[in-house]
Amino acid sequence: MNAVVAKLYRYPVKGLSAQELDAVTLSPGECLPDDRRFALLQAAVGPDADLSVWHPKTHFLMLLRYERLALLTTDYEPDTATLSILRAGRLVARGRLDTPTGRTVVEQFFAAFMAGTPPGVPRLVESPGRVFSDAAEKYVSVINLASVLDLARVVKQPVDPLRFRANIYLDGVPAWTEAAWPGQVLRIGGCRLEVIEGIERCAATNVDPASGARDLNIPLSLKRGYGHCHCGVYARVVTGGSIAVGAAARLEGG
Repeated sequence: MNAVVAKLYRYPVKGLSAQELDAVTLSPGECLPDDRRFALLQAAVGPDADLSVWHPKTHFLMLLRYERLALLTTDYEPDTATLSILRAGRLVARGRLDTPTGRTVVEQFFAAFMAGTPPGVPRLVESPGRVFSDAAEKYVSVINLASVLDLARVVKQPVDPLRFRANIYLDGVPAWTEAAWPGQVLRIGGCRLEVIEGIERCAATNVDPASGARDLNIPLSLKRGYGHCHCGVYARVVTGGSIAVGAAARLEGG
């Protein structure tokens, strides 16, 4: 396998836009730094929700139900804990997420932007030591760009790889060979990632991340084209270190 890291992304706020990275340092047993660090908890869940335990994605604002979120672009600055929210390239809100005032600014913006669907003011939440991932465990998600390209052949139109909201996008891997990776170790630079399982895709992938249009049925297309609903794999960081775009990737022993 002669693969390279083509793209790296994190998603500081669950359900909101990707933030592209040139390089990242991974730690054993952890996700990408600041990936899904924050989330917008729906008002209906209540103020007493125990955030020290895993919650299903339906408790939060997310693309599966609220494709309107794709109309926004966000940027998170870790050094100042500042989240900037843009629509059509124009800044519409900004707040420091480490201050009550900054969180309130963000919460009030989303209450207005969502126009009462869902009802109430969402709560910007963080839970030290946990991430708001769809998976209960702390994984890194990996997508094979060749598989996405082959899926585009099935649906007969381009498929934006960002529909899959992964962390690491690999180039140079034959399409769908990642299905055989669970149980193996993926080495990227000095990092070692134990591949755990394939990622079953939900209707969130139906939303075009550029337009917010719900224009494809990705799970159905996967099922009809390949007999399963998986695209990409989850991996656990076993050996940490820095990885960068352009870094070589290979399976140990392969």
